[in-house]
Amino acid sequence: MQVIQEDVVVIGAGVVGLTSALTLQRLGRSVVVIDPNPPGSGASFGNAGTIADFAIAPVGSPALLKRLPGLLFDRQGPFSIRQGAVLALLPWLAQFAWQSFPGRSENNMRAIAALTLDAGNRWQALADDLQADHLIQNKGCLYVFNNEARYQAGRQDMRRRQAFGVSVELLNPDEIAQLEPRLPQVEGGGAFFPNALSVSDPGHLVGLIACRAKADGVRILPESVVGLSAQKRQVVLHLGNGLRMKARQVVIAAGAHSKFLADQVGDLVPLETERGYHLEYDGESDRVLRPVCAAESGFYMSPMTGRLRVAGTVELGGLQAPPTADRLSFLSHRVRDIFPELKTASRSWLGFRPSMPDSRPVISESRIGRQIIYAFGHGHIGLTLAPITASLVAALVQNTAPEVPLRDYRVDRF
Repeated sequence: MQVIQEDVVVIGAGVVGLTSALTLQRLGRSVVVIDPNPPGSGASFGNAGTIADFAIAPVGSPALLKRLPGLLFDRQGPFSIRQGAVLALLPWLAQFAWQSFPGRSENNMRAIAALTLDAGNRWQALADDLQADHLIQNKGCLYVFNNEARYQAGRQDMRRRQAFGVSVELLNPDEIAQLEPRLPQVEGGGAFFPNALSVSDPGHLVGLIACRAKADGVRILPESVVGLSAQKRQVVLHLGNGLRMKARQVVIAAGAHSKFLADQVGDLVPLETERGYHLEYDGESDRVLRPVCAAESGFYMSPMTGRLRVAGTVELGGLQAPPTADRLSFLSHRVRDIFPELKTASRSWLGFRPSMPDSRPVISESRIGRQIIYAFGHGHIGLTLAPITASLVAALVQNTAPEVPLRDYRVDRF
């Protein structure tokens, strides 16, 4: 059997894997990226396009914990479980509930903030390098609350974020109307994040990263990794085409597909799949001027190149099942509550977010050492965290001091 010898193999051609590969190649390593799907075609393609320095709140919180039993089985709510997956999800849900208690939720927020707060500057530098400034918008991001009670609850949340360094401006309905003149009047208020950036075409942006990585010498192999095992000084990968590959080091950045690979070396991570949906409406990009989040429903309306993307909500339920009609219906009905004249969506999409119970990513060496490095579990903020994750992955691979202490993101923290 032919055995291919490599230096560094990155498994996963999403925004985290590609940015890590580009960084490592520029440090003098020889890098191969392996993914059966085209670069950036998963969650990196289908997200809301927010570079969200403000997104430091974990999914699990004391407020959500109180509402969790009802939310889980509400097919028209922002947080749901796919029918048939409940039993399999019970261990993860138990961890999620535990991480939602006040002290743990606060610690999780602190750990996430350590990674997000410089995201805008990092992405601006990367966009300059890629000559992709035309894809980066600097118009901030807006949360809107549809009644006074939700606005007051939102104010408390914003105070917590401000305590960790997030820049937030609280707005009344008239101020919202000045920012977004086509939005209907809200009764509550809003929260504006002036430093947030957004991307007008995430798929195109990740494609530019892939092109730059290839120009710098990274090879992208359209193949699957069906197994791997670690030896003392190398890792053996078994590919779907029957070939074997040996690498000095492997970076597992395969998003929601990473658990299968981590399990094989004994790191039994509590990683689950959030099934993310979006709808797109061609010719409607001017409905909003920046990403706008309908906070009570948990979805974004994001202006993209030539289209409006409506993205968001949480559905737990694995990688195999087809799209859930209720989730697409939820997005369709909620956006029509805001813009009733919208026509039928031009297209829909389902992708998979890698979700940890504490909403922190795994950025860590494996239990067996630095032959295998993990970079997954970014949940809703993989696009936001790609540049800092690439820097931290490079430090792990090169055995140098990381910019941010990595104790909070270790694979063995549970």
